[in-house]
Amino acid sequence: MESPEAAAALAALAQETRLDLVRMLLAEGANGLPAGEIGNRLGVPASTLSFHLAALERVGLTQSTRHGRQIIHAARIVSLRRLLSFLTETCCGGRPELCGDLAYLLPVSPPAFPNEDQGMTAAFNVLFLCTHNSARSIMAEAILLKFGGTGFHAYSAGSDPIAEPNPEVIAKLRAFGHDTDALRSKSWHEFSGPNAPRMDFVITLCDTLDGQICPDFGELAVTGGWPLPDPAKFTGSAIERASMLNMLYASLRRRIEIFTALPFASLDRMAMKARLDRIANGGVPAPAVGR
Repeated sequence: MESPEAAAALAALAQETRLDLVRMLLAEGANGLPAGEIGNRLGVPASTLSFHLAALERVGLTQSTRHGRQIIHAARIVSLRRLLSFLTETCCGGRPELCGDLAYLLPVSPPAFPNEDQGMTAAFNVLFLCTHNSARSIMAEAILLKFGGTGFHAYSAGSDPIAEPNPEVIAKLRAFGHDTDALRSKSWHEFSGPNAPRMDFVITLCDTLDGQICPDFGELAVTGGWPLPDPAKFTGSAIERASMLNMLYASLRRRIEIFTALPFASLDRMAMKARLDRIANGGVPAPAVGR
């Protein structure tokens, strides 16, 4: 961080409401808070709050993300650490251990990503996992392939894959205009070897993976869980099954749309993990299915 950037950040903080706002967002961590909740807690009118939030985001101390009809605001912890580092980098002649308790305030954690202060940058490899790799993960792979654009590469696999994808799922995907020729059921071990593509995101779509331990997909992979019902366990009529698959497709598409719209460049690894987990409840509610 250079002096002009630090001066701008400190100027933005030199106001009581903004200082209270940043402290509040830091307490919430990567999940952040909706603007309405911030205003209620601080007792600040919406127009005034908008002015203060814009001032903090302009200097990079906070970030905003749209979730449905809400705007979620979160502290940019990486930026605040950089500001603190700038203020203390010359402490005691470059020997912060001589500065007593101040040493405990200094940034000591290495970045989880290369260039983490710039956040994550596309294109990303995304792996969807379930048990048999026949329905949910196949559907998610197809949706991301079609709607993810050039910024995402979609893959799917299972802990105990079956011979081929669910025919009803394939038919449904074709009806929605997806190219299904390359979709196949496969083991997650295809993506854990030395020649496998490095995964940036690994997302499980079932409650459990039959007690199996996931392979090592690399320490930089961000993991998340979006548990959804298994079509193979649904016992309804043909019409009910078609309705269930429509709802499953809508639920996955909504989650993937939220995921691909995240501000990757402004989120560090911890913030991205929190946002990925929140998407589990941020899409269309999963349907209740018969067993």
